[in-house]
Amino acid sequence: MKTTIKDAKNHIGQEVTIGAWLHNKRSSGKIAFLQLRDGTGFMQGVVVKSEVDEETFATAKNITQESSLYVTGTISEDNRSDLGYEMQVKSIEVIQEAHDYPITPKNHGTEFLMDHRHLWLRSKKQHAVMKIRNEIIRATYEFFHDTGFVKIDPPILTASAPEGTSELFHTKYFDEDAFLSQSGQLYLEAAAMAYGKVFSFGPTFRAEKSKTRRHLIEFRMIEGEMAFYEHADSLEVQEQYVTHVVQSVLKNCELELKILDRDTSKLEKVQTPFPRISYDDAIEYLKEQGFDDIEWGEDFGAPHETAIANHFDLPVFITNYPTKIKPFYMQPNPENEDTVLCADLIAPEGYGEIIGGSERINDLDLLEQRIEEHQLDRESYNYYLDLRRYGSVPHSGFGLGLERTVAWISGVEHVRETAPFPRLLNRLYP
Repeated sequence: MKTTIKDAKNHIGQEVTIGAWLHNKRSSGKIAFLQLRDGTGFMQGVVVKSEVDEETFATAKNITQESSLYVTGTISEDNRSDLGYEMQVKSIEVIQEAHDYPITPKNHGTEFLMDHRHLWLRSKKQHAVMKIRNEIIRATYEFFHDTGFVKIDPPILTASAPEGTSELFHTKYFDEDAFLSQSGQLYLEAAAMAYGKVFSFGPTFRAEKSKTRRHLIEFRMIEGEMAFYEHADSLEVQEQYVTHVVQSVLKNCELELKILDRDTSKLEKVQTPFPRISYDDAIEYLKEQGFDDIEWGEDFGAPHETAIANHFDLPVFITNYPTKIKPFYMQPNPENEDTVLCADLIAPEGYGEIIGGSERINDLDLLEQRIEEHQLDRESYNYYLDLRRYGSVPHSGFGLGLERTVAWISGVEHVRETAPFPRLLNRLYP
């Protein structure tokens, strides 16, 4: 009977065959311990010399790292294993014997590992990170489906930019100029006017020459847009969504979090409602903490966001940023015309902004004024203006960066480990 490492727990006491790769091994004179992986997990196979034929034991002792195998044996309980079971191996069929596998159990430099990303993904920790990423994706679809959102796929090639063109990749679309999308927001706003509540999940691109641990050139963003939702309503959806994702990972990725040595007590605190601090109060707090380099009207850098997050030790909304440092489409704050109804959600532990959101301008005249002030090509935004001409309503939305969220929840330091094949400033391979 063929099975997988993940499902082997259902076959205690039974003989099964698993297709696997040899992750690592150790052996003594009379016993060999094979660390097997098959994509669903990692498991130990025990080969006892006195219980197998000579050829099988010789294979177990000599097989090389990352060789592919069919391993047959009996699944037995083992309380010392993270899985709670292992295989008592009876036979081994070598599919392909690997030689000189580049990534050995010794330490390797980051650049070497990135050059071999296609192989580094096989490691136990990288496997855990990707499984957590997968759970976040699964929980995302679950949340939006259960709360009545419709999935919409905005285009990747666009003629206009939601936030200006300074950080966009330019390309030619036959005889027209085009850009790789930095956000699907404007198209989602159109869809929200048709379906009420919509979300997207797709690639976005930022031509930003940044080398920080928080930035990628290409990343995935989950965006939501909601008709008849004001700013406060949107904040509630965001904190419910993030809480759902965190709790889903805690429930379904216990082993992966353990492999990564993640302090789950910090994640267990993530429950609604999240704390909120206005931009004005955040500036005042930072001044009190000795950050003399920040003035009202400036955007926050990583040290500022980290200081604010550490004060709360939870995801925190920073609300009502100055109008001049935010995109053209944000609704003015009726209590202070110099600020807008927006919020950034800052993750704890120094991971920075994971969500940006706002209420959108719903007045045609004001939106036209903002487009002119930002010196944007009006013709490119005709469809966007139509949304205010034909049944405009209050509406709000947000975008969550998947890779930063994976980094925070899994506890890895750099976002390059949270994308299967990350695109960095100087990296387009593999």
